[in-house]
Amino acid sequence: MLRVDIEACIGCGVCEEECTFAAIEVIDGVAVVNEKCTLCGSCVDSCEAEALSIETKEKVVQADLSAWSGIMIFAEYRQGKVVPVSYELLGIGRQLADQQKVRLSAVLLGADLGEAAKDLIAYGADTVYQVDDPALEYFTDEIYGNILEDLALEKKPEVVLAGATAIGRSFIPLVATALATGLTADCTQLAIRPEDGVLLQTRPAFGGNIMATIECPHTRPQMATVRPRVMKAAPHDPQRKGEIINYKPQAERLQSKVKVLRNVLEEQDQVNITEGDIIVAGGRGLDNEKGFALIKQLADVVGGAVGASRAAVDSQWIAYPHQVGQTGKTVNPKLYIACGISGAIQHVVGMQSADTIVAINKDPHAPIFDVATYGIVGDLFEVVPKLIEKIKEKRG
Repeated sequence: MLRVDIEACIGCGVCEEECTFAAIEVIDGVAVVNEKCTLCGSCVDSCEAEALSIETKEKVVQADLSAWSGIMIFAEYRQGKVVPVSYELLGIGRQLADQQKVRLSAVLLGADLGEAAKDLIAYGADTVYQVDDPALEYFTDEIYGNILEDLALEKKPEVVLAGATAIGRSFIPLVATALATGLTADCTQLAIRPEDGVLLQTRPAFGGNIMATIECPHTRPQMATVRPRVMKAAPHDPQRKGEIINYKPQAERLQSKVKVLRNVLEEQDQVNITEGDIIVAGGRGLDNEKGFALIKQLADVVGGAVGASRAAVDSQWIAYPHQVGQTGKTVNPKLYIACGISGAIQHVVGMQSADTIVAINKDPHAPIFDVATYGIVGDLFEVVPKLIEKIKEKRG
């Protein structure tokens, strides 16, 4: 909450000029904050009179951690279907729940959910708390955050997991703040320490050069977002039994200051390399954007999608939705063909879980060969055309 010290405020108006959200104005010589405030802090930094401050909820050590039990995942539902990362969360959630001998629950929010809850049970959930309401047709941070916060306080899970998607990254920090607990973003590994039940949350740090393991030992729930395609989904079992609970939030918790007028899916967003079984990726070794025409030829021949390293995207040879790596997408295809990619750790963390990795690079000492299943040392502009030709021959 943004607080104004009326006695200290001199009504200079600097905060009003600084606020890009029109959330603060000077009335009768005193700064007044309205509901548009996002707590960005720009007005606090600009106030020479030090009359403005942001009051945060103090995190305290919880006395009885044993009151919290169970694993809860947020099952993202978008464009009429459950997002694949939700099944991956159920996979790791099932492992953690079995280790702790507790129940695994899923929170499903949306409108016209159909049979989605049954599908979540088939993938490992013991209980699904679903809210099927027209107010949830479009995602808003406020409403989704309200519901997950209320469920977490009522059901008291020891762990809450969500996908590190655009939606997960948007509202999960809001929930963690409301619950006065910690949150680790973009995890690639999760485990529970048996002796004390602490969730060990591993994620890349310092530009991907090291892997950091983070703990939240003093507060519950322990919260983390997980990168898509790094965890394995549990097998689908349509005979599996579970409980579906239609959760009813209070009416005011379904109200939002934000109104979605229209949902527009841009053409570039149609690129979804995270779900491809085969990816052919190009890097700095392509020399320029014309090199991606060759990559696309190979991708078309093998029936795959086109990926890229950050260097290629930063050079504007290809659009960002194709980027693989720490600052791009994490992929887990059956086959990953890396063409002209050196193999920096920032790229490797996004594709190292592929079943088979083929690397083509003229530098025999390139780090990509350290993770490759098969390596071809040579000029990609000579190797790739021959590879295309041989594949076409084999396929008649």
